[in-house]
Amino acid sequence: MELKLDLRLSQKLVMTPQLQQAIKLLQLSRLELQQVLAQHLLDNPLLEEVEEEEEEEEEEEEQENEGDRGETEEFSEPLSPEGWEDYYESDWRPGDGYDPASLHDDFPSYDQTLTKPTTLADHLLWQLRLSSEDDEDKAVGVMLIGNIDEDGYLRTSIEEIAKESHVSVKKVDSVLSLIQTFDPIGVGARDLQECLLIQLRYLLKTPLGSDYAHDGISQESLLELIINNHLHDLQKKRLTVIAKAVGYGVEKIGEAVRIIESLEPKPGRPYSSDDNQIIVPDVFVLKEEGTWQVVLNDDGMHRVRIKPYYKRMLGETSGNGDSVRAYLEEKLRGAQWIIRSLDQRNRTIRKVVESLITFQEPFLEKGIQYLKPLVLKQVAEDVGMHESTISRVTTNKYMYCPQGTLELKFFFNAGIQGSEPGTEHVSSLTVREFIREMVGKENSRKPLKDQEIVLRLRRARGIVIARRTVAKYRADLNIAPASQRKRIY
Repeated sequence: MELKLDLRLSQKLVMTPQLQQAIKLLQLSRLELQQVLAQHLLDNPLLEEVEEEEEEEEEEEEQENEGDRGETEEFSEPLSPEGWEDYYESDWRPGDGYDPASLHDDFPSYDQTLTKPTTLADHLLWQLRLSSEDDEDKAVGVMLIGNIDEDGYLRTSIEEIAKESHVSVKKVDSVLSLIQTFDPIGVGARDLQECLLIQLRYLLKTPLGSDYAHDGISQESLLELIINNHLHDLQKKRLTVIAKAVGYGVEKIGEAVRIIESLEPKPGRPYSSDDNQIIVPDVFVLKEEGTWQVVLNDDGMHRVRIKPYYKRMLGETSGNGDSVRAYLEEKLRGAQWIIRSLDQRNRTIRKVVESLITFQEPFLEKGIQYLKPLVLKQVAEDVGMHESTISRVTTNKYMYCPQGTLELKFFFNAGIQGSEPGTEHVSSLTVREFIREMVGKENSRKPLKDQEIVLRLRRARGIVIARRTVAKYRADLNIAPASQRKRIY
């Protein structure tokens, strides 16, 4: 075998650490990007944050230097602290309630004035302290309240509580009965049936509840009978089955069901701790003078630049050792990379949003019913990028537009074929909106079944869709089946 050297040229993509970091930077959310920039400002001494006021001053200075070369200007001296106080006090008007001495008062900070919402556990513990003086009862009560979930239900057995508290089951049951008298009514129940019965007994003790009695079996007994034995039939709105089982007419059963439906299945709901998260859009899209304008939201973002001092230091040929210069050059490359990556990220987001506007302009103008089906490939081909890049750009990014603040992923959705050949596909989100409108306008005594929605979509909208797809979309919209939406009374 003959040995020889052979030279070949080839191209391949190498994922360098810098490229990997640039890709990671592209898919970061706004909050994550702020944290990354803050960390770079700490780690890289060549980077500094530029305040907005400083940028404006530099721009004004550059404009003055360009427009007034060779001219000298006289500027008044800045106000001293004493002069500023004199100016501020001279603006006081009678009736403003201004008190000079109040300037020196110590006011609480903003954080100290914030209020913490009362949780369900806090509310129950407050009532427990007022309702019992027995230390053992309080200890058992604290254990019970700690095992009540956010819906207001006790999620452990009294036997287990008794074992953990080293008391008898009878003692735990007694304390639980006390807690079940607390506000909100129904709290501490172990299942839906017990929760409804607790509320029912409280309701019938009120003056309003006295109006529910009638001849024959008492209303209380009838309601308890339905709750104890016919909750499943009640959920399915099978009132005729309940009426036949208890020996009453559908009208009286309907009256009893109306009372039961007025009860709260989740008594802890008013104390839910779900906080609404404020979404800050990454980009604003507004129409001005007939043209869509794309404005990146840089409010609150770190503006970084390379410190002029280190620029001058690197420009000096003497006075710096080799190790110092190597260190500064390494940090300079890192600083240049982060600045270029930020610029590339902003330009990429802008290009993708402009492409979305091109595809979804009818939606921006008219609303959800005009949203078009769209996939990543279409936008990728439009902007000349890879689909994976489009996916990273649209992840955790939000856009403010005339239709609200929406995630960029919102604009990508599947299409459903129209009934006529050659007709345009309809967005799945648009179909969901059609279903929501139909259910909202239906007759509550005769709600639309899924198959009826299928037929209406075909006839009225020209949309071909399967019944199981309607059921899926209805579930996504948190719309109950027709049997549960039906109202007899």
